[in-house]
Amino acid sequence: MSDEKPFLRVVRGNPDDAELAALAVVLASVGSAPAPAPRGRRSRWADRARLLRAPLHPGEGAWRASGFPR
Repeated sequence: MSDEKPFLRVVRGNPDDAELAALAVVLASVGSAPAPAPRGRRSRWADRARLLRAPLHPGEGAWRASGFPR
């Protein structure tokens, strides 16, 4: 008999084998879930804000300025 502490210990109640197995599966799946990907800076190519149209500024030469990059 080993002197190690048990992985799970029932503090209250009397669960059957199926309930303990379900709990062990849930705990194992939470522990083995992949870590979320780090959220770094998003490239300007993937930025969806670039799809929005720039506001229109009426006035002299506005049609020419509308074709210039911002």
